[in-house]
Amino acid sequence: MKSSALARKAAAFGASTAVLAGLVAGLVASPAQAATAATASGATVAAGSKVQPKVSVSTPKASTRDYQGSCPVDVTFSATVKVKLKGKTTLAYRWLHGDGSKSKVKTVKVKGNGTKSVKVSEKATFKGDVKGWQALQVLGPRKVTSKKGYFSVSCLKLDAPKKHVRVSARAWASPSSYVGACTPGTKIDVNGLIKVSRPSWVRYRWVVNGRVVDYGKVKVWSSRKVGIDISARHSQRGSAYLEVLSPDHTTSNRAYYKVWCKDTTPPPAPAVKVSVTDLVTATNHDGCKVGAHANINLTGAASVQWTWSVNGQSVLKGQSSFGGSGSKNVTLPERVLTGAAKSGGKITLSVFGPKNSDSITQSYAACEEVKPSVEVSGAAVTAAKGDVCPAGTLSGSATVTAKGGFKGQAVWTYEGVHLAGVSIGDGANTVSFQGKAFNELTKDGVTELKIFSTDGKVLETVAAAFKAPCA
Repeated sequence: MKSSALARKAAAFGASTAVLAGLVAGLVASPAQAATAATASGATVAAGSKVQPKVSVSTPKASTRDYQGSCPVDVTFSATVKVKLKGKTTLAYRWLHGDGSKSKVKTVKVKGNGTKSVKVSEKATFKGDVKGWQALQVLGPRKVTSKKGYFSVSCLKLDAPKKHVRVSARAWASPSSYVGACTPGTKIDVNGLIKVSRPSWVRYRWVVNGRVVDYGKVKVWSSRKVGIDISARHSQRGSAYLEVLSPDHTTSNRAYYKVWCKDTTPPPAPAVKVSVTDLVTATNHDGCKVGAHANINLTGAASVQWTWSVNGQSVLKGQSSFGGSGSKNVTLPERVLTGAAKSGGKITLSVFGPKNSDSITQSYAACEEVKPSVEVSGAAVTAAKGDVCPAGTLSGSATVTAKGGFKGQAVWTYEGVHLAGVSIGDGANTVSFQGKAFNELTKDGVTELKIFSTDGKVLETVAAAFKAPCA
């Protein structure tokens, strides 16, 4: 999570609803999306529609809420946006960070009837200890901000002076008693839990029925599970225990188990069918990238293979296993578009199950090139009396909004006197000054706010008048 001082200042002022609506509209790329109209609340709905889509946002969750370990570390934040609509709309959103910074605005095309769920995520890298929060702000079709999702990162210092490590171990069998058919795949899981007083490498071995069957070495931060499988191909009884060899020697309790093999004829399993739904594409105009995600649905336990294709070309393959009927979301990570693909295209997810296959295709929006630009708003200057007239002071402020990678300078002046100046970049930049003293303020005046490019060229000049306090 990176944030500049200017971004933190911008967070204090906040963009108006009208500005946010304009921003969302600027992200819409396709002709169908261009047909939407901005409402007073900042929502975009299809032209001619009378009802704005309802939007709700879940509280963001961190992939590791309270992390302890080596740094730097990547933490992924995710949230779900639910949009109830009839037709189609464009979802625009950004991430709010606990340090006051904000992510760039991204858009996702959503269409269909009923409530659609859109999962979004953001990854941040932390190099030191931090406690903070993330929130997701939806800008369109309706402005909604989620609750804050809190997290913490604690970087362990493993180079501290070594101390004696206390180790404990516990073991258990799962299941401890098995009755049923015994096949080559029938196994008893023997699990162990190792706990240490401080992060250490731990060497251990498993002993089953008095015989060493496995050795291992793992890094344990606080506690960690280890385990083995015992083949249950015939009726038997037995026990297993976990023995820690270093950095301290200890032995777990004995985990007892028993197996009774019985011939059973399982009923024929119903045909397992696979389907794919809820494909959503997202065009990231920053860098001209496209990504997508969809749901794979299965009516029973099975493994399925899936393939992502962009404009007819396979780009990613994978496999998902289901323990039973249900749905799983698969994601196509953002990919850089080149050539004709920048003008829009189609993304397809094909799924292959044990009995059937299915596929779904969705168009993605063309990426728009964002050109550098700058806009000045809210420029105002006021004058106040000094201790004794004609002396007085000037104070003023303005917001300079830049985008498209713009960089430059913003400078306030009055009759050749420098009042304030700051470097500006993408986002809302505040240029202000307070209590600038003058020996004489007996007449009305006009100040100027000038925007300069990096090569010193004046790009824009905005005048702000004030009334003399000692006239």
